[in-house]
Amino acid sequence: MIVGGAVAVSLAPGESANDKPLLTHTISRGKLTVSVTEQGTLESSNNTEIKCKVRGFSVVTYVVPAGTIVEEGQELVRLDTKIIEEQHSLTKTNTFIAEATLAQTQANVEKAKIAIEAYEKGRFRSQLQALEKELAAHKRNLRTARKMYDRSESLFRQGYVTQLQVDGDAFTVTQAELELKVKETEIKVLKDFTRKMQMETLNGNKTASESKLAADQAGLAMEIKRRDRAAQELQDCVIRAEKSGLVIYPSAASWKTTPDITEGATVRKDQVLLLMPDLTQMQVKLGIHESVIQRVRPGLKAIVTLPDRTLEATVSEVASVTRPAGWWTGNVVKYDTVIELPSDKGLKPGMSAEVDVILAVHEDVLTIPVAAVVETDEGHFCWLQSDQGPQKRLLQLGDSNDVFIEVIAGLSEGDEVVLNPVALVEEAEEDARSTLAQQQQDGDQPPATRDSDQTPAAPKAE
Repeated sequence: MIVGGAVAVSLAPGESANDKPLLTHTISRGKLTVSVTEQGTLESSNNTEIKCKVRGFSVVTYVVPAGTIVEEGQELVRLDTKIIEEQHSLTKTNTFIAEATLAQTQANVEKAKIAIEAYEKGRFRSQLQALEKELAAHKRNLRTARKMYDRSESLFRQGYVTQLQVDGDAFTVTQAELELKVKETEIKVLKDFTRKMQMETLNGNKTASESKLAADQAGLAMEIKRRDRAAQELQDCVIRAEKSGLVIYPSAASWKTTPDITEGATVRKDQVLLLMPDLTQMQVKLGIHESVIQRVRPGLKAIVTLPDRTLEATVSEVASVTRPAGWWTGNVVKYDTVIELPSDKGLKPGMSAEVDVILAVHEDVLTIPVAAVVETDEGHFCWLQSDQGPQKRLLQLGDSNDVFIEVIAGLSEGDEVVLNPVALVEEAEEDARSTLAQQQQDGDQPPATRDSDQTPAAPKAE
């Protein structure tokens, strides 16, 4: 495999590498900066979200253009009010009905209370008094009958009346006693049973009326709440700015070609319709390829290149899980990484940015061009230019970017190495052919070109 990804192996049969002039590079010490470059767009880390407050689904009839500078109280979004107006009208009607029902139930409760008092102080007392009056009459009748019986017995002993007269007076006494007991029983039944049964019935009616009253009160409260909510939602169909500032649309899914918020679009409750970003707290969110994410951590420096300026920034956050991958991303696995920008005038959401995240900086190290190194099964090699011609040299390499590789061992400062040895040095050509043949035999076909959608962004040299 060729380490220098920009070098392609293309040798025609019969063409000798020795026939071509040698290009060389002198090994020197210097600073090696390793970075990863990704594209992104600016966004605010502190956004005021403007959400839909209307329940269910609503249709947008007007929305302020993205990027508009608005004033406090200015209309931002207008939703279709037809359904809400119908709901508001219906809830007002239901509220009137509930109020009428509650008034009727309150009257029934008062009637039930009056019925209890009317029975205890009226009907029950009058019935009791009538029975007590009859009881007193029966007592008088009994006393009279007993006096008549005693008189008849006395006269019978004197021979003035017959036994039949005495027996008749005795029967009258017995009849009066029975009538007295019947009336006493009626009074007892009235006090102990009839009154209790009637009171249970009246109290039951009162309890039922009070329960219905509570239910009707709850029903009215619910209808009032529905009416007020419908009235509030009718007002919420027109959304106004709570403060002055820039208004932007929320980010849509990457596979969509139009924003989610447009005239005629359907929105739901709590959906974010607009954003008012804090322009003093800006950031860039990148997708870092999984192959280099282990080297990215919060605190790393980054260079952000904008269309009109370059800023020094800092990595503030690295996601611990990958972002969703799909056909629209080429199934490339990346991790969200947030770059915090310094406060600077003129920064706006949506601005394109090229970000170089500095992974490492190696001071005073030997470096060799990537194009001068060939990787084989035996290791990494380069070819030194000498009086006897190119000499193969085994290398021990360290960190690298897309232009230079750190040399740990195998070279010295001042050595001259051959650039693109595969195309210029016959031995390197043979090593490359051998390596390619082995890879083809193993089923590992190296790509001839780099696909930016399939591979991570190449580390960038300083």
